[in-house]
Amino acid sequence: MSSEGGFPDPLLELIAARFRLLGEPLRLKLLAALTGGERSVSELVAVTGASQPNVSKHLAALMQGGLVKRRKVGTSIYYALADPSVLTLCDIVCAGVQERFTTLAQSLQ
Repeated sequence: MSSEGGFPDPLLELIAARFRLLGEPLRLKLLAALTGGERSVSELVAVTGASQPNVSKHLAALMQGGLVKRRKVGTSIYYALADPSVLTLCDIVCAGVQERFTTLAQSLQ
């Protein structure tokens, strides 16, 4: 962020849209599942435990948002991370959440 916080509104809208994409737990599971490389829809269904239509719906949203990409091989479609920077963001957020829970746990003792 700039030191003055003076981002143009269109850029702020894009940033907010990216955060909205990450506000769904299944999408976070899908992104985590793709950290090891590309996977088919059926593999992602097995890993997440979600239904195929639900996985496909969320993959479409992630693809539209530029976070994942797909590759078709015959009748199978394989998905992969398109923007690995999202993993850095998730690591930062996870570290903050872990720190918060540690602080809360210590205050309860």
